[in-house]
Amino acid sequence: MATMLLSGALVGQGVFSNKTQSVLEKVIQDYPNHFYHIKGELISQAHQTAEYKSTLQLPGSPSCMVVLTGGGPVTSEGYSWTCTVLETETFENARGRFQDIYGQLSNSIITFAAQKTFILTGQYEEPTFEKKSTRVVFSLLPGVGEMKKLRVELLLQHEGAGYKILLTVNDHDPMLGAVTVN
Repeated sequence: MATMLLSGALVGQGVFSNKTQSVLEKVIQDYPNHFYHIKGELISQAHQTAEYKSTLQLPGSPSCMVVLTGGGPVTSEGYSWTCTVLETETFENARGRFQDIYGQLSNSIITFAAQKTFILTGQYEEPTFEKKSTRVVFSLLPGVGEMKKLRVELLLQHEGAGYKILLTVNDHDPMLGAVTVN
């Protein structure tokens, strides 16, 4: 009985795998490869940007894609994985789903083939109706090597008459943390 209670408590903390965390772990594992293994068919291409359908989708998400930007004289080459998790007309639905996703990801254990393990960590920021967007930036601990640059971002934003939640994996500025835009 005590084992079952402990197990339930650990799942609630995001220590054990769930579908969102499992997909995100696979995305993060392909980060050093510039998402080469999860890049699907080309959706669009303009200037120095190419958008591809992702071969990995979060459960229930309307779209996930890999975006590659070419380096130029002013900008460097970049790549990201972005998933639209939810589009809804009500703030309450968006806020609840944002909180659920944060709970699924916070303190998740990410494992690489070489048996390296990292913990996904980020400071929760409570969305409010008055804010245009709320962003939580996660990083991997310990932040070593190329993985130090990795950023996982959970974003809730007000768009037009509705709300959208995005989950993104890309390079980052280490000075960023949880950011709220009014």
